[in-house]
Amino acid sequence: VHLVESGGGAVQTGGSLRLSCAASGLTDNNYLMGWFRQAPGKEGEGVAIMNRDGTTGYADSVKGRFTISKDNAKNTLYLQMNSLKAEDSAMYYCAAMNRGAWQCPRMSHEYNFWGQGTQVTVSS
Repeated sequence: VHLVESGGGAVQTGGSLRLSCAASGLTDNNYLMGWFRQAPGKEGEGVAIMNRDGTTGYADSVKGRFTISKDNAKNTLYLQMNSLKAEDSAMYYCAAMNRGAWQCPRMSHEYNFWGQGTQVTVSS
């Protein structure tokens, strides 16, 4: 399994970014996928999750601003991030797991696989 994130960068407060995660090696419909983030000196946070049936869940801190989506034809997971805040600055990781269905995003140790991350920096 190989997950490669891209799309991170530096943006001003209120701006937008779209993260992408190219996935390979995942058997169709066996895995659900999500995003979590980690900032220096802070606890990691599950950001968004998409279950195998397409239902989604978001952290309260990003609800209404972030949207998770997936293009099955391209084997790519996305995270559209709007109205970015300084506190959204973190390394963002794409991840996959092969069990369960979740209403709330999960953290790294609950996933089977994750990528190398992409950095998001939001400045005022």
